[in-house]
Amino acid sequence: MRKMNIGDQVFFYHSNCKPPGIIGLMEVIDKNITDPTQFDPNSKYFDPKSNRISPRWDCVKVKFISKFKEILSLQELRSLFIEDDLIVVKKGNRLSITPVKEESAKLLFRQFKI
Repeated sequence: MRKMNIGDQVFFYHSNCKPPGIIGLMEVIDKNITDPTQFDPNSKYFDPKSNRISPRWDCVKVKFISKFKEILSLQELRSLFIEDDLIVVKKGNRLSITPVKEESAKLLFRQFKI
């Protein structure tokens, strides 16, 4: 997320569902936002190693652009891409926030008429 820029379009990847996959499109509208929950000892996201001078957790703010008619499942993505072209299809990958190469994004837009 730290490499995202305002105006970047991002795919919304739903990782905590069956089946996981891409369900929509968003746009980054703000960046370098410090996650305040890392400092709250009552939060499940509390990080004792983080401090306000050098926070460990930050995020971006996104706005909704569109929801796809159907989920682009991880299985479908694996049939179209190899891990060098789309990191999210890599076996054992646990990160749902990954960069997407421009060529891969264009293929997704063409293939699924996004």
